[in-house]
Amino acid sequence: MTRRWHARELIELVLDDGSWESWDVPVDQGEVTDEYAAQLRKAAERSGVDESVITGRGRVRGREVAVVLNEFDFLAGSIGQAAAGRIVAAVRRATAEGLPLLASTASGGTRMQEGTPAFVRMIEISRALMAHRAARLPYLVHLRNPTTGGVFASWGSLAHLTVAEPGALVGFLGPKVYEALNDSAFPEGVQTAENLSAHGILDAVVPAEALTGLVDNALATLVDAPTAPQLVAAAPLVTEVAGLDDLEQLDAWEHITRSRKPERPGVRELLRVAGSRTVRLRGTAEGERDSAVIVALTRLDGQPCVIVGQDRSRQSAAHPMGPAALRQARRGIRFAEELGLPLVTVIDTPGAELSPSAEEGAIAGEIARCIAAMSTLTVPTVALLLGEGCGGGALALLGAEHVVATEHAWLAPLPPEGASVIVRGDASYAAEMATHQRVPAGELMRAGIVHAIVPETGDAETFTASVAAAVVGRLREVGGR
Repeated sequence: MTRRWHARELIELVLDDGSWESWDVPVDQGEVTDEYAAQLRKAAERSGVDESVITGRGRVRGREVAVVLNEFDFLAGSIGQAAAGRIVAAVRRATAEGLPLLASTASGGTRMQEGTPAFVRMIEISRALMAHRAARLPYLVHLRNPTTGGVFASWGSLAHLTVAEPGALVGFLGPKVYEALNDSAFPEGVQTAENLSAHGILDAVVPAEALTGLVDNALATLVDAPTAPQLVAAAPLVTEVAGLDDLEQLDAWEHITRSRKPERPGVRELLRVAGSRTVRLRGTAEGERDSAVIVALTRLDGQPCVIVGQDRSRQSAAHPMGPAALRQARRGIRFAEELGLPLVTVIDTPGAELSPSAEEGAIAGEIARCIAAMSTLTVPTVALLLGEGCGGGALALLGAEHVVATEHAWLAPLPPEGASVIVRGDASYAAEMATHQRVPAGELMRAGIVHAIVPETGDAETFTASVAAAVVGRLREVGGR
């Protein structure tokens, strides 16, 4: 287990030197019993603070942030009515001043000495946070050991980006309470930061010592303005049908064959070559995680954006793109809209999962909901057809304002082999079906589906840089921040 950080230690660790400004005023606990008053005095003496939370503002590498910090040494970080009021006041002030909000929790939950009146204040905290998010302001959460009960079930679980410190106990019901109520121990390893991260509930496990860097990278995308692009396209972008004659003339099946080569660059290479300050959002935040889709905050050639990309290196017959991957994609789509960030989708899939479990997991509904979510966005959007564009899984991320395709990319309602089986009875007519269905990028441009094509010239690095330059160029045209 890592060391237990106190609230004031975190201020010194995470914020810029001398930047902390407290927002707290003396608390009024109201009329309390003598026993509880004694507990409050003892807690203040032990912890050095007057309540279980302290709030204020500071800077993280020069950027202003509002901060809410739990102090576990004050009655186990529990939230009573005074603490809840302090949190609500800080959140509302952050919203009014247009500040990103960073919270770091360490709490056993609602303060039992105050009971139901304190318990229901979690609703007020949550309401204030949702108003903050509705104002398109970032909310970041760092869960410390332990974070349980009403804190985890309210303001600890409402962030855009949620991380926890290594080994932290994080859960709804504390294990001691569970054991007392059920006369059996809670299974070990379930309520740990690492396990919740593996199940897509947390985005990452991050020690307090690394929190400054994480917040810095996140705010570089969420707050900072674009910078001048650095990448230069290796070949002129084809934006008119007349320009298709300058591309290599291949039949449809040859395009498909080239798109399927294992060494072909994918979304990971795009982020490596052109992305900076990248922060991954892992999982749905609702208990699912599928590596077939990558969701990331990044600065793509200097342009802040959210990337939602199908990862060709993580899709196979043994691990197809399932419903959870599309739910992750929808999380990224919602994220972009909520924070006013441009969205880039990357389409590169042999198709969505076809299985009983996928059907029971609502694969068709998730495709529909991705299409619907993209159709209602107000932020700038660009879809990149990078390689294989097969079936509903590809269609789920295609509905952007502008669609950029690579020269050998393609889009079809089924893999050509599957279309051949439906139309001709076996897969031997796949090449013929690919031609008949007009699946290559050039045909997609002629049909008005694709708006620009990136010629595939040079080595993999040059090609990837050209793709990024084309996407960023389109984003800037449609009004990227």
